[in-house]
Amino acid sequence: MAIEGKSEGRAPRIRLGMVGGGRDAFIGGVHRIAARIDDQFELVAGCFSSTPEKSLASGADLGLPQGRVYAGFAKMAAREARRKDGIQAVAIVTPNHMHAPVAMQFLRRGIHVICDKPLTATLAEAKKLAKAAEASGAVFVLTHNYTGYPMVRQAREMVANGDLGVIRVVQVEYAQDWLSEPLEQTGQKQAGWRTDPAQSGAGGSTGDIGTHAFNLASFVTGLTLESLAADLQSFVPGRRVDDNGHVLLRFQGGARGMLWCSQVAPGNENALRLRVYGTKAGLEWAQEDPNYLWVTPLGQPKRLITRGGAGAGAAAARVSRVPPGHPEGYLEGFATIYSEAARAIRARQAGAAPEADVVFPTAADGVAGVAFVDACVRSSRRNGAWVTPNL
Repeated sequence: MAIEGKSEGRAPRIRLGMVGGGRDAFIGGVHRIAARIDDQFELVAGCFSSTPEKSLASGADLGLPQGRVYAGFAKMAAREARRKDGIQAVAIVTPNHMHAPVAMQFLRRGIHVICDKPLTATLAEAKKLAKAAEASGAVFVLTHNYTGYPMVRQAREMVANGDLGVIRVVQVEYAQDWLSEPLEQTGQKQAGWRTDPAQSGAGGSTGDIGTHAFNLASFVTGLTLESLAADLQSFVPGRRVDDNGHVLLRFQGGARGMLWCSQVAPGNENALRLRVYGTKAGLEWAQEDPNYLWVTPLGQPKRLITRGGAGAGAAAARVSRVPPGHPEGYLEGFATIYSEAARAIRARQAGAAPEADVVFPTAADGVAGVAFVDACVRSSRRNGAWVTPNL
């Protein structure tokens, strides 16, 4: 029988705090579910809103004692760091412009950070935060959750093993339709901050979903971006950030790519798709059908690899939870990132390096993502000129 704060036969759960994610905040609930799926974390404290009353109400909703619910994140960091039973890690699920100031408060106290993407709203902040994370000695995890999907891990393993040969072409897209109309003008919270450059940063669709597409392509292929040419649009009248983007990519080593991100594409919900083509084979994966990976060796019929089925390797199996035929997806992808974080945190607590197969997006990946957005904005302002990311 398990006891509070401890799972039978294993180490105590990691004490987790949360900043942001209060009432009516979608992503906060996602993180809380993900943190509990593999039973590695226990939420014990939080500052859930910039409004003290809402933070307290949200904490009460979650069953937290009033003394562990804070009106400000700086006070939370200071007090939790002094407690013997204080938090060991914090999840940051605020709008983008608050990621850096919140993370800094916890990093300087040695508290591990699990931060939602993108890393920050500006490139200067991203670079500063990455340096602070490295200097802190704490584990820093960025929740690009699609890297946690089993068949994405499968695709990455196949590329690394040379099954596709030398990579030549990468095509990735993330299309949605939810901002096809000026939803931000209705007072809708999610649309409001995502289309406000003061909160989201200079990129709209590029920062919100384009960073996911870029990170997915980089994660699977292992390629490093050399330069890009972007054409960004704000199709909805009055919108201050882009809602559609077409980007040409040049990678080190000669591979070429195309990235499309759009939040004004009717008929698309969360249509994240990746295609990678090499000298030996090609592969295709779609987030809305995540348990299938299509692979086509050159000159041979297309083959289907399913999660847990024939052809799936160890990388996919390690992050699978249920038998083949039962779908795993969005929440489980987030859970994989949290479990990878837990393994890294426990290794750090033991003064050791995590196992070689522990993989998660880092602050460095976050800098690359924000540099991608920055380069897209600069290129588009120069009528699609080729620019180099300022890493």
